[in-house]
Amino acid sequence: MEATQNVTEFILLGLSQNQVLERFFFVLFLLIYIVNILGNFLIIVTIKNSESLKSPMYFFLSYLSFVDMCLSSSTAPKLMADLLTEKKTISFTGCMAQLFFSHFFGGTEMFLLTVMAYDRYIAICKPLHYTTIMTRRVCGWLVIASSVGSFLHSIVQTLLTSQLSFCGPNEIDHFGCDVYPLMQLACSDTYIVSIMVIANSGMMSLICFVVLMVSYLVILISLRTHSSEGRRKALSTCTSHITVVIIYFGPCIFIYLRPSTTYSEDKMVTVFYTIITPILNPLIYTLRNKEVKNAIRNLWSTRVTSRRK
Repeated sequence: MEATQNVTEFILLGLSQNQVLERFFFVLFLLIYIVNILGNFLIIVTIKNSESLKSPMYFFLSYLSFVDMCLSSSTAPKLMADLLTEKKTISFTGCMAQLFFSHFFGGTEMFLLTVMAYDRYIAICKPLHYTTIMTRRVCGWLVIASSVGSFLHSIVQTLLTSQLSFCGPNEIDHFGCDVYPLMQLACSDTYIVSIMVIANSGMMSLICFVVLMVSYLVILISLRTHSSEGRRKALSTCTSHITVVIIYFGPCIFIYLRPSTTYSEDKMVTVFYTIITPILNPLIYTLRNKEVKNAIRNLWSTRVTSRRK
């Protein structure tokens, strides 16, 4: 049965109805977004131009930075524009596009973090076979697989949501388009869609999180046989990865691994993993990684020297 679509646009209620608070949020999110774009772009440029950062871990890290930029860009510009306007609207097509891209880049990040954990497992637990297992070809295929898996996840989510009937209220109690807030407005039965959201987004988040935690547990156990210097370096890298995993997967599991209900906290939780988390990734990886910090220093010193000449 074809869905009835009397709604051509949605009204977004946003984060707050207080204009002073909205101006504050605009300045805050603008600063966060700029730092996010510049920080992740710096990591990409540094890894691309540094000969010391050619291992698979940094290849995945550069792609993660690219995905972080895209994930934030799928929601932040629209959110900031709406904070400056009284009437916040988005077309039905624009809403579905935002839903698709936010889940596509969010899902890609999940799979990529899982791939990075696998890379660390091979590097620490099977160091003699690392170069033969994690070849450039394999790394490329793992990135492609992450993107394809996320595309399938996102397209299913978007198609199911777009087939719901929207024939009445069009006010979304959110700052963007997501499945659960849209389901609150649907005139048709949402049972199948809610089950699919839990199975598609919720279980995907949970399974990836469990796989990640188990892999890091295995890594930590295997470190007992390493030298103290090897343990220190591996722990530093793994701690960075685990920190990113927890702050990203926690909000996703909270939102999607539950029945189709919405809470007032959902807005700030969504802000955290779509806008704030992407800025934390470059900070966590660079502040705790001596090789990346040295490469950034060398890159800047080379640029400054070349300009002076």
